[in-house]
Amino acid sequence: MEIKIKSLKFDAGEKLTAFVEKKVARLEKFFGGAQPEAEVTLEDVKDGKKVKMHVHLPGEELIVDRVADTFENAVTGCVDAMKERLTRAKEKLIEK
Repeated sequence: MEIKIKSLKFDAGEKLTAFVEKKVARLEKFFGGAQPEAEVTLEDVKDGKKVKMHVHLPGEELIVDRVADTFENAVTGCVDAMKERLTRAKEKLIEK
């Protein structure tokens, strides 16, 4: 899985980047066969830390975003939501 990380208005440290890559890489097992691309945008907003995740699949694009008190919590929330979206997308392909 190819993972692109963008940090808006700040520089993401190595620890944060490694955490994001580790969490997002786990999504690959929920949609085997295809080579999905993931784009993760990290942004420090007024309400907290915002993470927006795009997963590009063949013929489909899944988008999830979360706001939390830390980037780690927002990333974990995005990954959990994306697992469900990927599972549903895989089930739709199997039905066809």
